[in-house]
Amino acid sequence: MSLFLAGFGNQAFAQTINYHELTSPIVNLETNLGKISIGFFYDDAPKHVENFIKLSDSGYYNGTLFHRIIPGFMIQGGDPNTIDGDPSTWGIGGPDERLNAEFNTIKHNRGIVSMARSSDPNSGGSQFFIVHKDSNFLDEQYTVFGRLVTQESFETLDKIAVVQTEANDRPLDPEEVRITKVTVVSESDIPHLLELSEPERVQSISTPSSGNQKYESTEHEIAFSVPEGWLLQQPDKTQPNSPDVVAVGPLIGEINPVISLTAQQTNQRSLDDLITEKTEAIKQVVESGELTIISQEKATVHGNEAYVIDAEGNFSSDGQTYDVKFREIMIYGTEKFYTLSYSNGVNEFDSQLPRFEETIDSFRILSKSNDDNFLSSESDNNQEGGGCLIATATYGSELAPQVQQLRELRDNTILSTESGTIFMTGFNQFYYSFSPVIADLERENPIFKEMVKFSITPMLSSLSLLNYIDIDSEEEMLGYGIGILVMNIGIYFMAPVVIVYGLKRKFL
Repeated sequence: MSLFLAGFGNQAFAQTINYHELTSPIVNLETNLGKISIGFFYDDAPKHVENFIKLSDSGYYNGTLFHRIIPGFMIQGGDPNTIDGDPSTWGIGGPDERLNAEFNTIKHNRGIVSMARSSDPNSGGSQFFIVHKDSNFLDEQYTVFGRLVTQESFETLDKIAVVQTEANDRPLDPEEVRITKVTVVSESDIPHLLELSEPERVQSISTPSSGNQKYESTEHEIAFSVPEGWLLQQPDKTQPNSPDVVAVGPLIGEINPVISLTAQQTNQRSLDDLITEKTEAIKQVVESGELTIISQEKATVHGNEAYVIDAEGNFSSDGQTYDVKFREIMIYGTEKFYTLSYSNGVNEFDSQLPRFEETIDSFRILSKSNDDNFLSSESDNNQEGGGCLIATATYGSELAPQVQQLRELRDNTILSTESGTIFMTGFNQFYYSFSPVIADLERENPIFKEMVKFSITPMLSSLSLLNYIDIDSEEEMLGYGIGILVMNIGIYFMAPVVIVYGLKRKFL
């Protein structure tokens, strides 16, 4: 039940409308460019649906603007400050009562209506946005509660999305995009409703985006992923500390979120040396008050030493000042160190932080990955050179995918049983007692590398048989997995070992 005041001359009469009695309520937003009709997902976001219908029914949205317009992304409205307030306050208004997030699995595809918020997930009020083009990087971070239900609505969305805007995405002519009237009606009162299927959903609310873009560089010997839909670039490197790779995300707040990677030579410097240099480099900016260090600590990223800095700063561009937050992770390798950075506006920083964490999780130093022990999930090889004879022999060849499948088989099948884990521990110790010597020779002599690759090809093929059988018990693990491994001992060990000792006399 909603209570509001209706003006009639100098009289004001209390009226009530029970929108709960309507059959599948639809909210109509009438604008100077056309009408937008919104239907709702009650089961996914009941409190947000109730809040939006209640505000619409009370006249709260009458006279408000679509104050933020980004073609190809979204249009945002619902701020009462846009009725007659100072444009500098647009985007910060709303009711005192705030909504707790109701994140769900509905994808932010074209026509979806979702709740705007600050960096606090539980800060939804009245502001909402309508997705102009699929923006799935927002999935599970903003509460989807509705969608457009008529063809006219989509046409109006397109008209609003292309109006002229200022540099800050505000409409140049606000009257073009003003919401003149809002009504709540029954679905049966809407002509030409679209026949819409169930909304597209992500796999689960805990599953991160699976559409990330993969980046791999043999020059820098690294591989990682960046968020889906972000613009991936390799700018010209003008100085040693300028980024080698930059990914720019869609504008959500005042600035675009950015993830960058910089690769530099260690030149025999330790991680502590690099930390000292970093501290000295930013000392003047910190002392000036332009940058504030929030936290700094050493860490470990995929077995590599790392150093993490969180900071905030005030920066000016084109006469405007922006509050920016940073996270920088310096990952230390043997010959190179890699700096992965994420920056965004302070209010939007947390919203895209999970995307940066996905990038960190995906980051790999390829040269070290090639030296990964064939049987352990993390390399224990901390010495220079050495490594896995199989990975070194097959790196960059047509057998590389089979080696990756073999690693997955090891992790997901063999190491999932107690007997397999025990066997692999012993197998690992024996194998790694000679594997680094062979791996070094493979790097030094291409002919020898080809010979080793040729000798291990049957082993890779036979081990792939484990992909096609079901292992449901310890006994089956012993019978299938260990049996096939033992069958390959002659090829896997003896051939390379015999060859290496023969060639050692020739090449060493």
